[in-house]
Amino acid sequence: MTSRTNGTIYRRPSQNSFTKLWRKNSNKIIRPLVAIVVFLVIWQLLCPPGSKGLPGPIQVFNDTFNPYIINPFFDNGGNDKGLGLQIIASLKRVAIGFSLSAIVGIFVGIVVGANKFLYEAVDPIFQVLRTIPPLAWLPIALAAINQNEPSAIFVIFITSIWPIIINTMVGVQQLPQDYRNVARVLQLSGKDYFLNILFPATVPYIFTGLRIGIGLSWLAIVAAEMLVGGVGIGFFIWDAYNNSQISQLILALIYVGIVGLLLDRLVAYIASIAVPAEQK
Repeated sequence: MTSRTNGTIYRRPSQNSFTKLWRKNSNKIIRPLVAIVVFLVIWQLLCPPGSKGLPGPIQVFNDTFNPYIINPFFDNGGNDKGLGLQIIASLKRVAIGFSLSAIVGIFVGIVVGANKFLYEAVDPIFQVLRTIPPLAWLPIALAAINQNEPSAIFVIFITSIWPIIINTMVGVQQLPQDYRNVARVLQLSGKDYFLNILFPATVPYIFTGLRIGIGLSWLAIVAAEMLVGGVGIGFFIWDAYNNSQISQLILALIYVGIVGLLLDRLVAYIASIAVPAEQK
């Protein structure tokens, strides 16, 4: 719709733009909400008030509303902190461990993937190490480092590095032969070959590894914090279980799931920007 004022034509925003946007994305919002409501109803029916075992969603909400829901960032000193602060403490550890695994994993993946001799030598070792559960690394880290905080970060690092290495190696090995031939024809230097051909072609595979790695990082930190203690969502879950505070435990699990989803979506969003459209 347009209007004329003093000889100048102004175009008004279409009133149907919001409606069109809603129609396009309504199913992505409505269907998950319906599924959540159905899940909560079934959960409540299976765990009615007064029943033994797990509390229902209504009881969980009533037990944790104040302060864990209404004030997730309270701090009473020591380990008595809100879930928001507990998650922030865990995210700091994840940020350190995952960043180290990304740097080392991409470097090792490119070097090993580009060298057939190295690949045949170390790939069986990588395949064995990647199957070791996160908690199995914790005693080794504690024995070697003798400190809880670095040990938890090491568990994150060693758990998340394998998908990054393996996917990066696959990306290097899947480089089309035509690209290699062009590099030979143009007589590109090693630096130009890496920056203009090898690395850009490997980026989609790298982000696949990073996306898997961030999920494993979040799983690893929750498991590690259950044993090393201190402030963190993993220790909060374990402490709530030991004190029979099941409602707090369930709420913490919901927080963990939401944060894990957001981390995955964050890496996917960065990948959507970094990866060229023709490589997706």
